[in-house]
Amino acid sequence: MKRELPLFVTAVVGLFMILSFFVPHQLVSVPADFLQQSAVIVVAFGIVLGGANLLRVNLEAVVKRQPDWPYRLVLIAGLLATVVIGLIEGRDFQALGTRSTWIYDQIYAPMSSAMFALLAFFIASAAFRAFRVRTVEAGLLALAAFLVMLGRVPIGNAITGWLPSGLRLGAVSEWILRVPQNAANRAILIGAALGVMATGLRVILGIERSYLSGEE
Repeated sequence: MKRELPLFVTAVVGLFMILSFFVPHQLVSVPADFLQQSAVIVVAFGIVLGGANLLRVNLEAVVKRQPDWPYRLVLIAGLLATVVIGLIEGRDFQALGTRSTWIYDQIYAPMSSAMFALLAFFIASAAFRAFRVRTVEAGLLALAAFLVMLGRVPIGNAITGWLPSGLRLGAVSEWILRVPQNAANRAILIGAALGVMATGLRVILGIERSYLSGEE
């Protein structure tokens, strides 16, 4: 019963939510809206539990003087300061001029920018490995990347300024981004959507049970 009841509840709720997309009736839409709002509340509690777990794990690391414990101490101090300031300011914590907004603009945003700037080096390294022309597909990828990068800077149009407007590197770059890139992106999204649907059906039908205490 300990396994069958969660499987039954998951299947019933999942099938009911799927039914709400096809049956526009209050007997279906109202309970479906209630379930969606309940899921938001559960997720909110999950965020709180995640923060508490983060605090507990890092406090233990600080007390035991594990490696990099000063950084964990900074994390704890930042977490507590942000939460306390947000609770003091209440619902207006996102308003202009508040301390929460100052923390976001002056601390969080610069650190995020620095993190993304560091990722540029990893992206360059990955691009160098990916653009090694060993196959026809790799050659097409390298050629497309070269045309797009050169077409996005002024020198690209300066080099091909003598060509008709449709054949200049800027126009070619825009065409690559608008047509082949969009087609590939949509194919990836369709594949991801099918994967999500398949995973959802596996959960609803009780085939996927990994969420039940790690049971396969």
